[in-house]
Amino acid sequence: MRRRGSWLRTALLGAWLVLLGSGVGAVYARHEARKLFVELQSLERSRDELNIDWGRLRIEQGMLATHARVERLATEKLGMHLPAASDVSVVRDDETTVASRE
Repeated sequence: MRRRGSWLRTALLGAWLVLLGSGVGAVYARHEARKLFVELQSLERSRDELNIDWGRLRIEQGMLATHARVERLATEKLGMHLPAASDVSVVRDDETTVASRE
């Protein structure tokens, strides 16, 4: 009979330890999930800020690359100008030059 009581105590102790381990595991899993959720929110916030910056940069690039601005800078800073009609030469590609390229 004594053996049976000893076995029962061991079984109860084992069940208690399994229950305790399960509880600790559940608490740990919940803690990790919360930590990961906070990290996810932080990364999403960073992504949103980067998307806003990217949009601003694209707008700025569009403004800097407008034809009017490029033409104004070419005229003012580089001294470029449209050539007169008499300075323009039209070069035509006739069939003889096409054949010589092949």
